[in-house]
Amino acid sequence: MNPDALPEIRAQAARALSCVNPLDKVSAVQALRQDWPVDTHAVLVPQVGRPAKPALVHPRQVPTRGVGDVTGRGMLLHALAHIEFNAINLALDIMVRFAGQPAEFYRDWLQVAREEAYHHTLLCKRMADYGVAYGDYPAHDGLWQMAEKTSDSLMARLALVPRLLEARGLDVSPAIRDKLISVGDTDSAEVLNIILQDEIGHVAIGNRWFNAQCQLQGVEPVAAFEQLLAQYGAPIPRSPFNYPARRDAGFSELELAWLHQIELAQH
Repeated sequence: MNPDALPEIRAQAARALSCVNPLDKVSAVQALRQDWPVDTHAVLVPQVGRPAKPALVHPRQVPTRGVGDVTGRGMLLHALAHIEFNAINLALDIMVRFAGQPAEFYRDWLQVAREEAYHHTLLCKRMADYGVAYGDYPAHDGLWQMAEKTSDSLMARLALVPRLLEARGLDVSPAIRDKLISVGDTDSAEVLNIILQDEIGHVAIGNRWFNAQCQLQGVEPVAAFEQLLAQYGAPIPRSPFNYPARRDAGFSELELAWLHQIELAQH
């Protein structure tokens, strides 16, 4: 087949991003292929498709119950599925919004989008075992709000989404998994294990491209990260930190030492 006749990755990512129905979005993402050509310089305008439900509320208004309760486990899985749905859009948006990067940049984020779609699907299947469907409960919108705040800067997007908010998932996932195991929900715990291992790779991709941006701009990564936290009014990382997972995800020893100082100050 003539390579020029193949679909182009970023344009097809834009199409997937615009899908409103979650099932349609997942299908569109699954259809994306790494061997398609990449137009790295095309200027595309992201149109983000999102369903009417779940209703989006302040984080304090998201309903929660303990995981020892069947309803509580359904609520937890719903909250996680919403995070993964946002993560699909985040990976697609960074591909579409930011032109002029190396082709490998877009292929990296395509891999992330496909894995986030897989995670969302796994969680929806697990929710169905509890009689819950995506959209049944309200959800908060912190991840996507940060995406909107950083829409003007690739460096800020890389710093404050994968390296800050998604890295938070590396810190909290083991405790959530262990709670699920403690109440006998080993199937949900296994889904969280899959997600945690993949998310280490996703944060690593964010770290790799953030460090590349720092090198291009001649700035030191920890200082740049601190400056971006302040500039965008982002929350300071909160302990406890999953140091082994963060190390696997490419955080430098200098960054881990900086986090340790934050941890000491918070206790």
